[in-house]
Amino acid sequence: MHGFPCAIGYIDGKHVRILSPGSPAERDYVNRKNFHSINVQVTCDSRGLENGVLLGESGYPCRTFLPTPYLNAANAVQERYNDSQSKTRCCIERLFGVWKRRFHILHAELIAIINLIYVTFIQIRLKLEKCSNVIIACAVLHNLAKLWGEPEVLPEDELRYVETPAYIGHQDGRGIRDHIANNYFAR
Repeated sequence: MHGFPCAIGYIDGKHVRILSPGSPAERDYVNRKNFHSINVQVTCDSRGLENGVLLGESGYPCRTFLPTPYLNAANAVQERYNDSQSKTRCCIERLFGVWKRRFHILHAELIAIINLIYVTFIQIRLKLEKCSNVIIACAVLHNLAKLWGEPEVLPEDELRYVETPAYIGHQDGRGIRDHIANNYFAR
C-alpha cells in the first residue's frame, strides 16, 4: 500500500455525533471539539492480507503490531516512512467516506441556512443506549455489502503487497518501525 510493506490495514477513530445523553453522563460524551459524540474505533484491511501490521496515526502508541509515524522525523528515511504511512492512511479515510455516504446517520454534517444565521448539525437522534447499536449495525451492514459485492460510492484504490524481510531484533514497536523504515524507505 503506497510502498508500505506488510501493512494489512489501518486503525483510526471517528466521532459520531449524538444528542446530549443528559445528566449525569453528559460530560462523558463531550469531545475535544465540544459536541456530544461516541468515539468509534475502526480497523479496515487491505484485501485480507495476513502476517502484517496495522498502521495507526501518532495518537496511538507505537507497538510491534502497530507502527506509528515518527513524531519528529530525524532524517530522509524517516520522512519517507512518514509520507508512505500517511498515504496508506487514505484507506481508512476512504472507508469513513464510504461508510458515511452509505449510512447518512453517521455523517455529522454542518447545515447552514442562508440569511437566517441558523447553524445545526445532523446527529443520531436516539437515546444513548441505542446509538452504539446503530453504529455497530452500520458496520455489520457495510461488511455484508462488501461481501455481497454491492457497489460503493468511491472507487477502490489499487493496492499492492510487498514482502518484508524477517525482523530479528528487540521486539518493541520502535524497533519494528525502524526496521520497516530502514528496509523500505532508505533509497
